[in-house]
Amino acid sequence: MADRTIEQLDQAESLRLISPGGIGRIAYQSRFGLAVLPVNYRWFNGAVVFRTTEHSPLDEDLRTGITNAEYQVAFEIDDFDLAERVGWSVLIQGPAHHVTEAERASAVQAGVEPMAPGKKELFVRIVPSRVTGRRIRPA
Repeated sequence: MADRTIEQLDQAESLRLISPGGIGRIAYQSRFGLAVLPVNYRWFNGAVVFRTTEHSPLDEDLRTGITNAEYQVAFEIDDFDLAERVGWSVLIQGPAHHVTEAERASAVQAGVEPMAPGKKELFVRIVPSRVTGRRIRPA
């Protein structure tokens, strides 16, 4: 597409784009193979924060069984205007961490509210080890 270009975004611009929160997709190795699930998230205190149901497949798949161990994941957020053929995508890679009771008050401050129904009292944080982004725009 000669009328479009892909621009690599730096970390600061990538984080600015995702900072309002919204819906992202967590990708991880589940017990049944690769999995990608949408979740509501907020960017808070240098991490992605989302909520899920305790003992759900996502919760159990992200548990290593080792105290303080973390599970490597990817988290993708994007926004596209299909009519205009423009948009951006940000990929965060890093460890997922089940928020402990001691950390819970801070996670609640993130204000993430799940869209899906049900009791979602388990908070998960992803602290980025790598942030990349790109934007598709007119040339």
